Parts: sequence; C-alpha cells; structure tokens
Amino acid sequence: MIGHNTLIVLLGCAALGAASGVVGAFALLRGRALLADAIGHAALPGVVAASLLMAALGGPARSLAPLLLGAALSAWLGLLALRALTASGRIRQDAAIGVVLSAFYALGTVGLSIAQAMPEAAQAGLSHFILGQAATMTEGDAMLAGGLALGCIAVIAALFQPLRALCFDEAFARSQGLPVRLLDLALLALLLAVCVAGLPAVGLLLVVALLIVPAAAARLVTRGLPAMVVLAGTLGAAAGASGALISTRFDHIPTGAAVVLAGLLGFGAALVFQRR
Repeated sequence: MIGHNTLIVLLGCAALGAASGVVGAFALLRGRALLADAIGHAALPGVVAASLLMAALGGPARSLAPLLLGAALSAWLGLLALRALTASGRIRQDAAIGVVLSAFYALGTVGLSIAQAMPEAAQAGLSHFILGQAATMTEGDAMLAGGLALGCIAVIAALFQPLRALCFDEAFARSQGLPVRLLDLALLALLLAVCVAGLPAVGLLLVVALLIVPAAAARLVTRGLPAMVVLAGTLGAAAGASGALISTRFDHIPTGAAVVLAGLLGFGAALVFQRR
C-alpha cells in the first residue's frame, strides 16, 4: 500500500516530469536543451547560501521555499555569466556552458563542505540536491514542486502558438510582429523554473536528462508538434512517478538515477518503434 505522503510525492514528481517533457520539447527544438545543465549546476551555490542564511537567522535550514529561491537566484546569475561570456562571439556557447557549470559547481561544492561542518545546516540534507532523493521530500515540498511544474505547463499552453513559430521559423515569427526576444526569455525562464523545481527530487546533475530524454523520445516517433509535446509530457510524467516510487521503496537508490533510467527505457522503446 502507498501511504498518503508517498502518494503526494509521486504526484508531485509526475507533475514535474510532465512539465519537464513539455518544456523540454520546445527547448530541444530551439536548441536550448544544454542550458538546463548549466542551470542545474549553477543552482548549487544558491541552495547552500540559502541554507546557511536560514541557519544563521535561526530559521529552518531545510525549508524548501528559501532553498529554491536561492537556487533560482544563483542559476539566474549563472545564465547572466553565460551571456556575458558569449557576448563577444569569441567564446562559443558550448565552451561557455562548460566554464559556467564547472565554476558554479566548484563554488557550491566548497560551500557544501562548509555547511556540513555546521550542525544547523548539516541537518538540511543538502547533499540530496546533487542526485535527488524523493524519500526526503515532505508533502509540502512535493506540493510546492508540483505547483511550480503545473504553472510551467499552463504558461506553455498560453504561449503555444508563438513558441511554435519561434522554434520552427524565427524569421516568420519576426515578420508577424511576435516579440521574439521576450519569447526566448520566457522559454529560458521556464527552463530555469523546471530545473529549480526538480532539484530536490531529481538533483542538479540529472535534471537535464529529465528535460531532454522524454522530448527526444517523442521527437523520434511523432510528426507534429502537439503530438510531440503531449507524448513528451506523458513520458516525463511516467519516468518521474516510476523513478520516485523506486526511490521511496529503496532508500539507497537516488531518485535522479531511477528517473533517468526509467526515461531511457521509454527512449529505447521509441528507437525500436521508429525503426519499425
């Protein structure tokens, strides 16, 4: 039997997986998928800083909302650094991503070592943000992450047609008077929101896979964007729920790894179906 708290966590992870698949479909088509890797790694210093600040103020160092806010601010700084590095055109985006994610991850690792030496912050379980662990999530944590994920899906639904034009023909989108720059920023904000919401469950190292794998699988077996988005969301939800269930049943298995392996099963099935 599945307990009430476990059920809420599974639903939250399923909503997170669905949002990752939906947002990942547009990120894949727009060529922004690897930005999720930079966002995930850049979020770690913010998580550590928020936990240390809450502990210094006498508040709960494990409270998810401040940790996610710190992650979002740190990830946004990482994106600004990425943009600054590529502004001159002398450094390509892939090289800039490598510089940013390694620098922020190293900074976060140092901060994590400092936090583990402090009793108040050490109890926050910050190491779970690296590989994810759904078993440590409370009902409130799952509802917060799931609410953020569902909000991302709602934004995608509202901007579906403009984002479709942007992904397939940017020149056409400009000719129609669509705010291309704002749409790109909106997609970037959605990527950031999904990555930050997925940190406690999937972890910063593997959250990029939850964005890419379901979308890539759906791209193999569909011919239209609506079908691709729906299938990517379905595969993401299935991977999120099944990975979280495995993780809650076996404490030694990180949720991120279980979710990614479940998603890869769907990707493998898509490969076989495509060949047929």
